[in-house]
Amino acid sequence: MAWPSAGLAARADDYRDEVRRLIRAGRSDEAERLVDCVLGESRDTRTLAYAILAKIGCLINLGRYNECPAALDRAFELIRDYPEPSHLGELHAHAAYVAYLGGSLDRCVTHLVRSSRSLGLVSRPVPEAADAWIDLATTYSLIGFHGHALGAVDRGRRMAAAAGLPGAEYVIPEVRVRLAVSLDHRGDAEGCIRILRDVLGQLPGAPQQAQAQLPEMDRPYVGYALARLTAFGEPAPMPAYPWLGEPRSHDPLVGDLRALGAVCLDIADGRPEQAVTRLERISVDARTLGASEPPRLRALAYAAAGDHAAAHQADREAFRLTAQAIDRLRDLFIDGVEARLDHDDLRATVARYADEALTDPLTGLPNRRHLEQHVAAMADRSERGVIGVLDLDSFKAVNTVHGHLTGDAVLQRAAGLLARVMRRGDFVARYGGDEFVVVLPGAQLPEAYEVGNRVIGTFGTEDWDALVPGTPITVSIGWAELDLRSGVQNGFELADRAMYAAKHAARAS
Repeated sequence: MAWPSAGLAARADDYRDEVRRLIRAGRSDEAERLVDCVLGESRDTRTLAYAILAKIGCLINLGRYNECPAALDRAFELIRDYPEPSHLGELHAHAAYVAYLGGSLDRCVTHLVRSSRSLGLVSRPVPEAADAWIDLATTYSLIGFHGHALGAVDRGRRMAAAAGLPGAEYVIPEVRVRLAVSLDHRGDAEGCIRILRDVLGQLPGAPQQAQAQLPEMDRPYVGYALARLTAFGEPAPMPAYPWLGEPRSHDPLVGDLRALGAVCLDIADGRPEQAVTRLERISVDARTLGASEPPRLRALAYAAAGDHAAAHQADREAFRLTAQAIDRLRDLFIDGVEARLDHDDLRATVARYADEALTDPLTGLPNRRHLEQHVAAMADRSERGVIGVLDLDSFKAVNTVHGHLTGDAVLQRAAGLLARVMRRGDFVARYGGDEFVVVLPGAQLPEAYEVGNRVIGTFGTEDWDALVPGTPITVSIGWAELDLRSGVQNGFELADRAMYAAKHAARAS
Protein backbone atom coordinates (compact mmCIF):
# COMPACT_ATOMS: atom_id res chain seq x y z
CA MET A 1 0.00 0.00 0.00
CA ALA A 2 1.49 3.36 -0.99
CA TRP A 3 1.02 6.43 1.14
CA PRO A 4 2.50 9.41 -0.72
CA SER A 5 3.84 12.07 1.63
CA ALA A 6 1.79 14.78 -0.07
CA GLY A 7 -1.40 13.08 1.03
CA LEU A 8 -0.41 11.98 4.50
CA ALA A 9 -1.71 15.02 6.34
CA ALA A 10 -5.14 14.63 4.79
CA ARG A 11 -5.17 10.84 5.13
CA ALA A 12 -3.63 10.58 8.61
CA ASP A 13 -6.85 9.25 10.15
CA ASP A 14 -7.16 6.67 7.36
CA TYR A 15 -3.66 5.31 7.88
CA ARG A 16 -4.09 5.22 11.67
CA ASP A 17 -7.34 3.27 11.28
CA GLU A 18 -5.64 0.83 8.91
CA VAL A 19 -2.68 0.30 11.25
CA ARG A 20 -5.05 -0.31 14.17
CA ARG A 21 -7.10 -2.76 12.08
CA LEU A 22 -4.04 -4.74 11.00
CA ILE A 23 -2.65 -4.99 14.52
CA ARG A 24 -5.99 -6.10 15.95
CA ALA A 25 -6.21 -8.72 13.22
CA GLY A 26 -2.88 -10.20 14.30
CA ARG A 27 -1.12 -8.87 11.18
CA SER A 28 1.57 -6.77 12.81
CA ASP A 29 4.03 -7.61 10.02
CA GLU A 30 1.79 -5.83 7.50
CA ALA A 31 1.15 -2.97 9.92
CA GLU A 32 4.90 -2.51 10.35
CA ARG A 33 5.44 -2.20 6.59
CA LEU A 34 2.77 0.51 6.44
CA VAL A 35 4.25 2.32 9.43
CA ASP A 36 7.76 2.17 7.94
CA CYS A 37 6.39 3.77 4.77
CA VAL A 38 4.89 6.60 6.82
CA LEU A 39 8.08 7.07 8.83
CA GLY A 40 10.07 7.31 5.63
CA GLU A 41 7.81 9.78 3.85
CA SER A 42 6.06 12.02 6.37
CA ARG A 43 7.44 15.26 7.78
CA ASP A 44 4.44 15.95 10.02
CA THR A 45 5.43 15.69 13.70
CA ARG A 46 2.09 14.35 14.93
CA THR A 47 1.96 11.74 12.17
CA LEU A 48 5.52 10.65 12.91
CA ALA A 49 4.81 10.45 16.65
CA TYR A 50 1.91 8.07 16.11
CA ALA A 51 3.85 6.05 13.53
CA ILE A 52 6.86 5.41 15.77
CA LEU A 53 4.58 4.34 18.62
CA ALA A 54 2.80 1.94 16.28
CA LYS A 55 6.20 0.67 15.14
CA ILE A 56 7.14 -0.20 18.73
CA GLY A 57 3.81 -1.99 19.20
CA CYS A 58 4.48 -4.04 16.07
CA LEU A 59 8.00 -4.95 17.24
CA ILE A 60 6.59 -6.16 20.56
CA ASN A 61 3.88 -8.21 18.86
CA LEU A 62 6.42 -9.72 16.48
CA GLY A 63 8.77 -10.67 19.30
CA ARG A 64 11.63 -8.48 18.01
CA TYR A 65 12.37 -7.09 21.44
CA ASN A 66 16.04 -6.31 20.77
CA GLU A 67 14.96 -3.60 18.30
CA CYS A 68 12.73 -1.86 20.85
CA PRO A 69 15.31 0.20 22.83
CA ALA A 70 16.50 2.07 19.72
CA ALA A 71 12.89 2.64 18.60
CA LEU A 72 12.00 3.95 22.07
CA ASP A 73 14.92 6.39 21.93
CA ARG A 74 13.67 7.68 18.59
CA ALA A 75 10.13 7.92 19.93
CA PHE A 76 11.21 10.04 22.90
CA GLU A 77 13.09 12.37 20.54
CA LEU A 78 10.03 12.78 18.31
CA ILE A 79 7.55 13.21 21.14
CA ARG A 80 9.63 15.90 22.78
CA ASP A 81 8.57 18.00 19.78
CA TYR A 82 4.93 16.92 20.14
CA PRO A 83 4.30 16.17 23.85
CA GLU A 84 0.64 15.21 23.50
CA PRO A 85 -0.54 13.36 26.68
CA SER A 86 -2.02 10.40 24.79
CA HIS A 87 1.27 9.88 22.94
CA LEU A 88 3.29 10.21 26.14
CA GLY A 89 0.99 7.70 27.81
CA GLU A 90 1.40 5.22 24.98
CA LEU A 91 5.16 5.75 24.90
CA HIS A 92 5.58 5.06 28.61
CA ALA A 93 3.24 2.04 28.37
CA HIS A 94 5.46 0.57 25.63
CA ALA A 95 8.62 1.47 27.58
CA ALA A 96 7.18 -0.29 30.65
CA TYR A 97 6.52 -3.45 28.63
CA VAL A 98 10.03 -3.43 27.13
CA ALA A 99 11.57 -2.85 30.58
CA TYR A 100 9.59 -5.83 31.90
CA LEU A 101 10.76 -8.00 29.00
CA GLY A 102 14.32 -6.95 29.81
CA GLY A 103 13.88 -8.02 33.43
CA SER A 104 13.84 -4.53 34.97
CA LEU A 105 10.80 -4.21 37.23
CA ASP A 106 12.24 -0.97 38.56
CA ARG A 107 12.07 0.83 35.21
CA CYS A 108 8.85 -0.97 34.32
CA VAL A 109 6.95 0.42 37.32
CA THR A 110 8.40 3.90 36.80
CA HIS A 111 7.08 3.94 33.24
CA LEU A 112 3.71 2.54 34.32
CA VAL A 113 3.24 5.43 36.74
CA ARG A 114 4.29 7.97 34.13
CA SER A 115 1.96 6.42 31.56
CA SER A 116 -1.01 6.54 33.93
CA ARG A 117 -0.30 10.15 34.86
CA SER A 118 0.00 11.23 31.24
CA LEU A 119 -3.20 9.46 30.17
CA GLY A 120 -5.00 10.98 33.14
CA LEU A 121 -4.41 14.38 31.53
CA VAL A 122 -6.37 13.44 28.37
CA SER A 123 -9.65 15.30 28.72
CA ARG A 124 -11.38 14.58 25.41
CA PRO A 125 -12.17 11.32 23.56
CA VAL A 126 -9.00 10.27 21.71
CA PRO A 127 -8.68 6.82 20.04
CA GLU A 128 -4.93 6.77 20.73
CA ALA A 129 -5.60 7.28 24.45
CA ALA A 130 -8.08 4.39 24.50
CA ASP A 131 -5.45 2.11 22.95
CA ALA A 132 -2.79 3.39 25.35
CA TRP A 133 -4.95 2.57 28.37
CA ILE A 134 -5.27 -1.00 27.07
CA ASP A 135 -1.52 -1.34 26.51
CA LEU A 136 -1.00 -0.03 30.04
CA ALA A 137 -3.51 -2.58 31.36
CA THR A 138 -1.66 -5.41 29.61
CA THR A 139 1.64 -4.57 31.28
CA TYR A 140 -0.02 -4.11 34.66
CA SER A 141 -1.46 -7.62 34.33
CA LEU A 142 1.89 -9.07 33.24
CA ILE A 143 3.61 -8.04 36.46
CA GLY A 144 0.69 -9.00 38.68
CA PHE A 145 -0.91 -5.61 39.37
CA HIS A 146 -4.33 -6.96 38.48
CA GLY A 147 -6.41 -4.27 40.22
CA HIS A 148 -4.55 -1.55 38.32
CA ALA A 149 -4.98 -3.57 35.12
CA LEU A 150 -8.76 -3.78 35.51
CA GLY A 151 -8.90 -0.06 36.26
CA ALA A 152 -6.92 0.74 33.12
CA VAL A 153 -9.20 -1.50 31.02
CA ASP A 154 -12.21 0.36 32.38
CA ARG A 155 -10.64 3.73 31.51
CA GLY A 156 -9.81 2.46 28.02
CA ARG A 157 -13.35 1.20 27.45
CA ARG A 158 -14.90 4.48 28.53
CA MET A 159 -12.51 6.45 26.35
CA ALA A 160 -13.23 4.13 23.40
CA ALA A 161 -17.01 4.48 23.85
CA ALA A 162 -16.73 8.27 24.00
CA ALA A 163 -14.62 8.20 20.82
CA GLY A 164 -17.19 6.03 19.01
CA LEU A 165 -14.93 2.97 18.73
CA PRO A 166 -16.39 -0.57 18.57
CA GLY A 167 -16.93 -1.88 22.08
CA ALA A 168 -15.99 -5.45 21.11
CA GLU A 169 -12.43 -4.31 20.47
CA TYR A 170 -12.04 -3.29 24.11
CA VAL A 171 -13.27 -6.40 25.95
CA ILE A 172 -9.60 -7.40 26.57
CA PRO A 173 -10.08 -10.96 27.95
CA GLU A 174 -6.29 -11.26 28.43
CA VAL A 175 -6.39 -9.17 31.60
CA ARG A 176 -9.15 -11.19 33.29
CA VAL A 177 -7.68 -14.53 32.25
CA ARG A 178 -4.38 -13.57 33.90
CA LEU A 179 -6.25 -12.47 37.01
CA ALA A 180 -8.15 -15.77 37.09
CA VAL A 181 -5.09 -18.02 36.85
CA SER A 182 -3.23 -15.88 39.41
CA LEU A 183 -6.05 -16.53 41.88
CA ASP A 184 -5.77 -20.25 41.24
CA HIS A 185 -1.99 -20.12 41.73
CA ARG A 186 -2.63 -18.69 45.20
CA GLY A 187 -5.13 -21.40 46.10
CA ASP A 188 -8.40 -19.67 45.18
CA ALA A 189 -9.84 -22.08 42.61
CA GLU A 190 -13.38 -20.80 43.15
CA GLY A 191 -12.30 -17.24 42.44
CA CYS A 192 -10.54 -18.45 39.30
CA ILE A 193 -13.69 -20.17 38.03
CA ARG A 194 -15.80 -17.10 38.79
CA ILE A 195 -13.49 -14.79 36.81
CA LEU A 196 -13.24 -17.21 33.89
CA ARG A 197 -17.04 -17.28 33.67
CA ASP A 198 -16.97 -13.48 33.81
CA VAL A 199 -14.69 -13.51 30.76
CA LEU A 200 -17.27 -15.51 28.83
CA GLY A 201 -20.14 -13.40 30.15
CA GLN A 202 -18.60 -10.26 28.66
CA LEU A 203 -18.54 -11.60 25.11
CA PRO A 204 -20.70 -9.57 22.72
CA GLY A 205 -23.72 -11.66 21.62
CA ALA A 206 -23.84 -15.30 20.56
CA PRO A 207 -20.57 -17.30 20.24
CA GLN A 208 -20.35 -17.06 16.45
CA GLN A 209 -21.12 -13.36 16.52
CA ALA A 210 -18.63 -12.72 19.33
CA GLN A 211 -15.88 -14.63 17.53
CA ALA A 212 -16.38 -12.52 14.44
CA GLN A 213 -16.39 -9.23 16.38
CA LEU A 214 -13.48 -9.82 18.77
CA PRO A 215 -10.03 -8.91 17.44
CA GLU A 216 -8.06 -11.99 16.44
CA MET A 217 -5.40 -11.22 19.05
CA ASP A 218 -8.03 -11.54 21.83
CA ARG A 219 -9.66 -14.80 20.77
CA PRO A 220 -7.04 -17.24 22.14
CA TYR A 221 -7.60 -15.87 25.65
CA VAL A 222 -11.30 -16.69 25.36
CA GLY A 223 -10.29 -20.15 24.15
CA TYR A 224 -8.04 -20.60 27.15
CA ALA A 225 -10.79 -19.47 29.53
CA LEU A 226 -13.01 -22.19 28.05
CA ALA A 227 -10.29 -24.86 28.23
CA ARG A 228 -9.24 -23.93 31.78
CA LEU A 229 -12.85 -24.23 32.97
CA THR A 230 -13.11 -27.75 31.57
CA ALA A 231 -9.86 -28.73 33.36
CA PHE A 232 -11.70 -27.97 36.63
CA GLY A 233 -14.55 -30.22 35.50
CA GLU A 234 -16.78 -27.21 34.87
CA PRO A 235 -19.12 -27.19 31.86
CA ALA A 236 -18.19 -24.78 29.06
CA PRO A 237 -20.83 -23.15 26.86
CA MET A 238 -18.91 -23.80 23.62
CA PRO A 239 -15.83 -25.68 22.32
CA ALA A 240 -12.45 -24.15 23.09
CA TYR A 241 -10.41 -25.19 20.03
CA PRO A 242 -12.06 -22.84 17.50
CA TRP A 243 -11.15 -19.93 19.77
CA LEU A 244 -7.56 -20.94 20.45
CA GLY A 245 -6.62 -20.35 16.82
CA GLU A 246 -3.65 -21.54 14.83
CA PRO A 247 -0.18 -20.71 16.21
CA ARG A 248 1.63 -18.05 14.19
CA SER A 249 5.40 -18.06 13.79
CA HIS A 250 5.57 -14.39 14.83
CA ASP A 251 3.05 -14.60 17.68
CA PRO A 252 4.48 -16.79 20.49
CA LEU A 253 1.64 -16.05 22.89
CA VAL A 254 -0.92 -17.72 20.61
CA GLY A 255 1.25 -20.83 20.43
CA ASP A 256 1.65 -20.89 24.21
CA LEU A 257 -2.07 -20.50 24.84
CA ARG A 258 -2.92 -23.22 22.35
CA ALA A 259 -0.37 -25.60 23.89
CA LEU A 260 -1.56 -24.96 27.45
CA GLY A 261 -5.18 -25.14 26.28
CA ALA A 262 -4.51 -28.59 24.81
CA VAL A 263 -3.20 -29.71 28.20
CA CYS A 264 -6.41 -28.48 29.85
CA LEU A 265 -8.53 -30.33 27.30
CA ASP A 266 -6.53 -33.54 27.81
CA ILE A 267 -7.35 -33.33 31.53
CA ALA A 268 -11.03 -32.61 30.82
CA ASP A 269 -11.26 -35.52 28.34
CA GLY A 270 -9.88 -38.07 30.80
CA ARG A 271 -6.31 -38.21 29.41
CA PRO A 272 -4.24 -36.93 32.37
CA GLU A 273 -1.17 -38.98 31.45
CA GLN A 274 -1.18 -37.40 28.00
CA ALA A 275 -1.52 -33.97 29.63
CA VAL A 276 1.59 -34.61 31.75
CA THR A 277 3.52 -35.85 28.72
CA ARG A 278 2.46 -32.82 26.73
CA LEU A 279 3.63 -30.49 29.53
CA GLU A 280 7.04 -32.18 29.51
CA ARG A 281 7.41 -31.56 25.79
CA ILE A 282 6.44 -27.90 25.59
CA SER A 283 8.32 -24.78 26.66
CA VAL A 284 6.07 -21.89 27.59
CA ASP A 285 7.11 -18.29 28.14
CA ALA A 286 6.45 -17.26 31.74
CA ARG A 287 5.07 -13.95 30.42
CA THR A 288 2.08 -15.71 28.87
CA LEU A 289 0.23 -16.70 32.05
CA GLY A 290 2.92 -16.70 34.73
CA ALA A 291 5.63 -19.19 35.62
CA SER A 292 3.22 -21.01 37.96
CA GLU A 293 0.75 -22.09 35.28
CA PRO A 294 2.57 -25.21 33.94
CA PRO A 295 3.14 -26.74 37.42
CA ARG A 296 -0.45 -25.90 38.40
CA LEU A 297 -1.75 -27.73 35.33
CA ARG A 298 0.58 -30.61 36.16
CA ALA A 299 -1.02 -30.75 39.61
CA LEU A 300 -4.51 -30.88 38.07
CA ALA A 301 -3.40 -33.66 35.74
CA TYR A 302 -1.86 -35.75 38.54
CA ALA A 303 -4.97 -35.24 40.67
CA ALA A 304 -7.15 -36.42 37.78
CA ALA A 305 -4.92 -39.50 37.48
CA GLY A 306 -5.27 -40.23 41.20
CA ASP A 307 -1.60 -39.54 42.00
CA HIS A 308 -2.23 -37.15 44.89
CA ALA A 309 1.35 -37.13 46.18
CA ALA A 310 2.63 -35.94 42.79
CA ALA A 311 -0.24 -33.44 42.57
CA HIS A 312 0.72 -32.02 45.97
CA GLN A 313 4.37 -31.72 44.91
CA ALA A 314 3.42 -29.91 41.68
CA ASP A 315 1.14 -27.56 43.61
CA ARG A 316 4.00 -26.78 46.01
CA GLU A 317 6.14 -25.81 43.01
CA ALA A 318 3.36 -23.54 41.70
CA PHE A 319 3.03 -21.88 45.13
CA ARG A 320 6.82 -21.45 45.35
CA LEU A 321 6.99 -19.67 42.00
CA THR A 322 4.04 -17.46 42.92
CA ALA A 323 5.63 -16.49 46.23
CA GLN A 324 8.91 -15.80 44.45
CA ALA A 325 7.18 -13.34 42.12
CA ILE A 326 5.46 -11.62 45.06
CA ASP A 327 8.77 -11.37 46.94
CA ARG A 328 10.35 -9.77 43.92
CA LEU A 329 7.64 -7.13 43.83
CA ARG A 330 8.18 -6.46 47.54
CA ASP A 331 11.92 -6.05 46.92
CA LEU A 332 11.09 -3.65 44.11
CA PHE A 333 8.96 -1.62 46.50
CA ILE A 334 11.83 -1.34 48.99
CA ASP A 335 14.29 -0.43 46.23
CA GLY A 336 11.84 2.18 44.97
CA VAL A 337 11.52 3.76 48.42
CA GLU A 338 15.31 3.86 48.76
CA ALA A 339 15.68 5.47 45.34
CA ARG A 340 13.01 8.04 46.24
CA LEU A 341 14.79 8.85 49.51
CA ASP A 342 18.04 9.23 47.60
CA HIS A 343 16.30 11.61 45.23
CA ASP A 344 14.80 13.58 48.13
CA ASP A 345 18.24 13.86 49.72
CA LEU A 346 19.67 14.98 46.41
CA ARG A 347 16.98 17.64 46.01
CA ALA A 348 17.70 18.89 49.53
CA THR A 349 21.40 19.03 48.73
CA VAL A 350 20.94 21.12 45.60
CA ALA A 351 17.89 23.12 46.71
CA ARG A 352 20.06 26.17 47.22
CA TYR A 353 21.13 26.07 43.58
CA ALA A 354 18.07 27.77 42.14
CA ASP A 355 19.83 29.11 39.06
CA GLU A 356 19.15 26.64 36.21
CA ALA A 357 22.34 27.78 34.49
CA LEU A 358 24.27 26.15 37.35
CA THR A 359 22.30 22.88 37.49
CA ASP A 360 22.39 19.76 35.35
CA PRO A 361 18.76 19.23 34.23
CA LEU A 362 18.98 15.42 34.10
CA THR A 363 20.39 14.65 37.54
CA GLY A 364 19.66 17.87 39.44
CA LEU A 365 23.33 18.09 40.43
CA PRO A 366 25.48 21.18 40.02
CA ASN A 367 27.00 21.37 36.55
CA ARG A 368 30.52 22.10 35.30
CA ARG A 369 30.03 25.87 35.46
CA HIS A 370 28.89 25.64 39.07
CA LEU A 371 31.88 23.44 39.88
CA GLU A 372 34.24 26.09 38.56
CA GLN A 373 32.52 28.77 40.64
CA HIS A 374 32.66 26.58 43.75
CA VAL A 375 36.41 25.97 43.44
CA ALA A 376 37.01 29.67 42.70
CA ALA A 377 35.17 30.51 45.93
CA MET A 378 37.37 28.02 47.80
CA ALA A 379 40.44 29.77 46.37
CA ASP A 380 39.13 33.12 47.57
CA ARG A 381 38.89 31.62 51.07
CA SER A 382 42.32 29.94 50.72
CA GLU A 383 40.54 26.67 51.48
CA ARG A 384 42.40 23.57 50.35
CA GLY A 385 40.85 20.25 49.43
CA VAL A 386 40.80 17.21 47.14
CA ILE A 387 39.07 16.75 43.79
CA GLY A 388 37.84 13.41 42.54
CA VAL A 389 36.75 12.27 39.07
CA LEU A 390 34.27 9.38 38.94
CA ASP A 391 33.46 7.48 35.75
CA LEU A 392 30.79 4.80 35.35
CA ASP A 393 32.27 1.59 33.94
CA SER A 394 30.40 -0.18 31.11
CA PHE A 395 28.07 2.80 30.64
CA LYS A 396 28.38 2.59 26.85
CA ALA A 397 26.93 -0.92 27.04
CA VAL A 398 23.90 0.43 28.91
CA ASN A 399 23.03 2.79 26.07
CA THR A 400 23.76 0.15 23.43
CA VAL A 401 21.78 -2.69 25.02
CA HIS A 402 19.01 -0.86 26.88
CA GLY A 403 18.75 2.52 25.10
CA HIS A 404 19.56 6.10 26.05
CA LEU A 405 16.39 6.47 28.10
CA THR A 406 17.64 3.75 30.43
CA GLY A 407 21.07 5.35 30.38
CA ASP A 408 19.50 8.51 31.75
CA ALA A 409 17.88 6.47 34.55
CA VAL A 410 21.29 4.99 35.44
CA LEU A 411 22.82 8.48 35.62
CA GLN A 412 19.99 9.65 37.89
CA ARG A 413 20.44 6.62 40.16
CA ALA A 414 24.21 7.23 40.26
CA ALA A 415 23.62 10.86 41.24
CA GLY A 416 21.34 9.75 44.08
CA LEU A 417 23.93 7.24 45.35
CA LEU A 418 26.65 9.89 45.35
CA ALA A 419 24.41 12.27 47.27
CA ARG A 420 23.82 9.50 49.82
CA VAL A 421 27.53 8.69 50.34
CA MET A 422 29.09 12.16 50.39
CA ARG A 423 29.79 13.88 53.70
CA ARG A 424 28.10 17.09 54.77
CA GLY A 425 29.86 19.97 53.03
CA ASP A 426 31.21 17.87 50.14
CA PHE A 427 30.40 19.08 46.63
CA VAL A 428 29.14 16.76 43.88
CA ALA A 429 28.70 17.80 40.24
CA ARG A 430 27.96 16.15 36.93
CA TYR A 431 30.86 17.08 34.69
CA GLY A 432 29.44 15.62 31.47
CA GLY A 433 28.40 12.28 30.00
CA ASP A 434 28.91 9.62 32.65
CA GLU A 435 31.58 11.58 34.53
CA PHE A 436 30.97 13.09 37.95
CA VAL A 437 33.28 15.30 40.00
CA VAL A 438 33.42 15.57 43.77
CA VAL A 439 35.24 18.16 45.83
CA LEU A 440 36.15 17.38 49.44
CA PRO A 441 36.91 20.70 51.18
CA GLY A 442 39.63 20.55 53.81
CA ALA A 443 40.39 16.90 53.03
CA GLN A 444 43.69 15.22 52.20
CA LEU A 445 44.29 12.22 49.94
CA PRO A 446 44.04 9.51 52.66
CA GLU A 447 40.55 10.76 53.57
CA ALA A 448 39.63 10.91 49.89
CA TYR A 449 40.63 7.28 49.40
CA GLU A 450 38.32 6.29 52.28
CA VAL A 451 35.45 8.22 50.69
CA GLY A 452 36.27 6.57 47.36
CA ASN A 453 36.12 3.11 48.92
CA ARG A 454 32.66 3.94 50.34
CA VAL A 455 31.49 5.07 46.91
CA ILE A 456 32.81 1.93 45.21
CA GLY A 457 31.21 -0.25 47.90
CA THR A 458 27.85 1.52 47.55
CA PHE A 459 27.85 1.12 43.78
CA GLY A 460 28.91 -2.51 44.15
CA THR A 461 26.03 -3.42 46.46
CA GLU A 462 23.37 -1.53 44.50
CA ASP A 463 20.86 -3.79 42.70
CA TRP A 464 21.71 -2.60 39.20
CA ASP A 465 20.29 -5.79 37.72
CA ALA A 466 16.80 -4.56 38.60
CA LEU A 467 17.45 -1.47 36.48
CA VAL A 468 19.70 -2.77 33.68
CA PRO A 469 19.61 -6.60 33.72
CA GLY A 470 22.82 -8.23 32.52
CA THR A 471 24.80 -4.96 32.51
CA PRO A 472 26.68 -4.52 35.80
CA ILE A 473 27.53 -0.95 36.79
CA THR A 474 30.74 -0.19 38.66
CA VAL A 475 32.65 3.04 39.17
CA SER A 476 36.29 4.07 38.81
CA ILE A 477 37.63 7.01 40.82
CA GLY A 478 40.78 9.09 40.66
CA TRP A 479 41.87 11.72 43.19
CA ALA A 480 44.17 14.73 43.21
CA GLU A 481 44.89 17.60 45.55
CA LEU A 482 43.44 20.91 44.39
CA ASP A 483 45.92 23.55 43.30
CA LEU A 484 43.82 26.59 44.06
CA ARG A 485 46.10 28.86 42.04
CA SER A 486 45.21 27.07 38.79
CA GLY A 487 41.52 26.50 39.52
CA VAL A 488 39.64 23.36 38.55
CA GLN A 489 41.42 22.39 35.36
CA ASN A 490 44.80 21.25 36.66
CA GLY A 491 43.33 19.25 39.53
CA PHE A 492 40.70 17.75 37.23
CA GLU A 493 43.33 16.59 34.73
CA LEU A 494 45.43 14.95 37.46
CA ALA A 495 42.39 13.24 38.98
CA ASP A 496 41.19 12.20 35.52
CA ARG A 497 44.51 10.50 34.80
CA ALA A 498 44.35 8.78 38.18
CA MET A 499 40.82 7.61 37.39
CA TYR A 500 41.89 6.05 34.09
CA ALA A 501 44.84 4.38 35.83
CA ALA A 502 42.41 2.88 38.36
CA LYS A 503 40.09 1.73 35.55
CA HIS A 504 42.93 0.00 33.68
CA ALA A 505 44.22 -1.60 36.89
CA ALA A 506 40.75 -2.99 37.60
CA ARG A 507 40.53 -4.48 34.09
CA ALA A 508 43.96 -6.09 34.44
CA SER A 509 43.18 -7.65 37.82
